[in-house]
Amino acid sequence: MTEQKHARPRQFHILDQKRGWDGYFKLDVYRLQHDKFDGGKSAVLEREVLERGHAVALLPYDPVRDEVVLIEQFRPGTLSVQNHYRDMPVWLTEIVAGIIEDGESAEDVARRETIEEAGCEIIGPLELISRYYVTPGCSSETVTMYYGRVDTSKAGGIHGLAEEGEDIRVFTVSADECFAMLQNGQLCNATATIAVQWLMLHRDRIRREAGV
Repeated sequence: MTEQKHARPRQFHILDQKRGWDGYFKLDVYRLQHDKFDGGKSAVLEREVLERGHAVALLPYDPVRDEVVLIEQFRPGTLSVQNHYRDMPVWLTEIVAGIIEDGESAEDVARRETIEEAGCEIIGPLELISRYYVTPGCSSETVTMYYGRVDTSKAGGIHGLAEEGEDIRVFTVSADECFAMLQNGQLCNATATIAVQWLMLHRDRIRREAGV
């Protein structure tokens, strides 16, 4: 067993915090110090943090038909990536997701967004997959991810809220096809990747519980 030589740092100190941008997104500027692994303190650091809010993602899966509901939509955060990686898509294949608004629970968001973005209703309880930081080096955003059972027999079409500029293509694939999409790089975003990897581990159990 490797000897643990350094204790985990425990304390951080915010010396100053101010709002640098207050538009559709919020950007806060911090001056701070934190404890170091060697027992000392860091230099005074200035860091910008994108206050994105907290998101919920939902993997819509039909265990009877063994199908996954996926969505495809334009993402502006991909635009500058084209200067470096021309093979990266601008329209991304994703799972359902949305931001938690005031007064909403994560489960409320999962059910609402599944209807708005995919035109499907969740059947029964949700199952928590994970809660994780998206990119903690620069953003406060977390994602709470669930699995929700749906009926894919009528899933498809174009969905989303016009007032939010959403233009979302909904389609279904078999679970095996979805796994192949992950393996060949078509699901090039972390949320979809985590969800599909989870399904690869839990599909048999979910289908047994559904009586398949």
